Amino acid sequence: MKKIAKIALGIAGIALLATSCNKILEEHPKTRYTPDFFSTSMGVEGGLTALYAQLRYLYGNGYYYNILTTGTDEATWGQSADGNFKDADMSDAGTLNANTSRSDNLWNNAFTYINTASGIIENAENVGLDKAMIAEARFFRAFDYFQLVQTFGGVPLDLGAGELAFNSKPVRESVRNTVPEVYTKAVFPDLKTAMNDLPVNPRLTGALTQNVARLYLAKAYLTYAWWLENPNGIPTYPECSRTDPDGHDAKWYFQQAYDLSLQGINNPGPYGLMEHFYEISDGAHDRNKEILLYADHTENSQQYNGSDLGYSGGGDMDNFAGWMMNWNYPNMVAKANTGAMINPVLRTDQQYCGRPWSRMAPTQEAIATFIDRDMDSRFDGTFVYVFRTNWDRGGNAAEYVEGPNGAQIGKNEAFLVYLDEEDPTVNYSYNANVSMLGVSPNYDYYVVNPSGVSRLMFPKIWKLGPYRTNTSGTGSPNAAHTRPFNIAKFSEFYFIAAEAAVKGATGSESARDLINVLRARAGKWSYDVNWDCEYVADFSKEMTDATPATITIDYILDERMREYFGDGFRWFDLVRTQTWAERAGKYTICGPGAGDHTPATVTRSIQNFHYLRPIPQGQLDNMKMDEAAKKAYQNPGYPTE
Repeated sequence: MKKIAKIALGIAGIALLATSCNKILEEHPKTRYTPDFFSTSMGVEGGLTALYAQLRYLYGNGYYYNILTTGTDEATWGQSADGNFKDADMSDAGTLNANTSRSDNLWNNAFTYINTASGIIENAENVGLDKAMIAEARFFRAFDYFQLVQTFGGVPLDLGAGELAFNSKPVRESVRNTVPEVYTKAVFPDLKTAMNDLPVNPRLTGALTQNVARLYLAKAYLTYAWWLENPNGIPTYPECSRTDPDGHDAKWYFQQAYDLSLQGINNPGPYGLMEHFYEISDGAHDRNKEILLYADHTENSQQYNGSDLGYSGGGDMDNFAGWMMNWNYPNMVAKANTGAMINPVLRTDQQYCGRPWSRMAPTQEAIATFIDRDMDSRFDGTFVYVFRTNWDRGGNAAEYVEGPNGAQIGKNEAFLVYLDEEDPTVNYSYNANVSMLGVSPNYDYYVVNPSGVSRLMFPKIWKLGPYRTNTSGTGSPNAAHTRPFNIAKFSEFYFIAAEAAVKGATGSESARDLINVLRARAGKWSYDVNWDCEYVADFSKEMTDATPATITIDYILDERMREYFGDGFRWFDLVRTQTWAERAGKYTICGPGAGDHTPATVTRSIQNFHYLRPIPQGQLDNMKMDEAAKKAYQNPGYPTE
């Protein structure tokens, strides 16, 4: 099978950054791996470095980000969307099929690195590699298989040389293993070994530890427990009974997920919760203690960034996911005190600005999920809903611009605000200078009502915005982001344990206790991101008092959205809990035109077979198998060409 058995790969150079400049995981480009290469210490260590580098092909890639987010209850297609985004929406805007699903990004990369990991595991002891470093390879093999089995169902464990064996000869035939086989032969054993053999503290900043493996093992147990239970009768493929080969039932796996999560919380190692929610995603706090795994980038070296530092077209290892849910705010124009018409909000590499592609937009329901915004800091730490002026960054000496109601809007002041609550006085009278922004006598800046959020205009994602320390003026807003893309967070331990508790797991902490740890943190403020000012307040008691006495899966999913909106978790959350069709089957948004502030309800067609993504058509085309075998290889519901 040519695609999944190939071993040629380039290492495009990512470093695990440490606090000291001499503690860097060095990379040297390598175009091909062979068995002889893995027989040397340099070879296995080079392969290990490549396993970290692979993360950037997925995390930060805007198209893979799209397939994990668009079509869920978080987001839909935006005004500038092409077929990649409209197809993923699962509405009448496009059709998701084997040619258009951007899960191909996962399929086309994961097997290469699974094979690399197997080469390391088979040869590492012979060259004296420490078992803790071998455990890193085991983690990544399990990590890739876990992503694959959630996305496609059962996938091949044999890449041409036997199950979980390194293969050096491309083959063009393949047999898919079942879901239980993937979990019990690959995911669980490798993660268990990794958890036992990895150190408590990372050998380099960003390297793997026991608690990273523990988190993924808990997450895998939780996901497999749902799969075994199958509450809504979602089909699996290849078809098999939902019986665990090791003889355990769903209840046992839910309990394991709970127990491991509590162990992770009680034995945090170098990790923990940040004191305030916004700090998790604030560029000045990148690589903080709450982040267990990230795809790294840097503003200090183009080689180790893996992307041009000045300009990017978006692709390969670029971190450009933050462009997707960012509307074209630089189109706004206002009259300055000098009499000139200027752009009051320029495109810059500040975190609240960044490059707008408008490929995705949050649904109105997603925005409405963020309730109690005066107390809950998570909306402020997730979205840009206040667009502040920054014309001085472009060298313009204007003192103010004209705003609504005769207002004079100065530097770093609000020009446009998306309102929390509906204001019936808002009037969207067309004005070419401000692109259909609303005016109300209640505000001295332009506004948009919650019901006016559209495919063209919406609160943009702040979490993924750019951040640099070595630029001035407008900086390099058209470059890919030089920030790490966060993949796993310490807070997930609390959610995994809470979800398992709702499903019957027992222990010292209830689901409500666990959720309230994060809700209490969400109620603590030290800084208001959108208004760019210090703001010290503590609403933790009000937040925890408002938590329902009985926690449900629906409530956990609401809380997960408030905690993880835009992180790329959502499709997996909805597929795991089999709630995708229920929670995302309809959504509300206004149209893509400048004058469209009339909300419309859109219905999605999410069928049971959609809970698995299609095997990419390119994979089927490269297999030397007859058409019947190719058809049988594809997930049901998706045609083969």
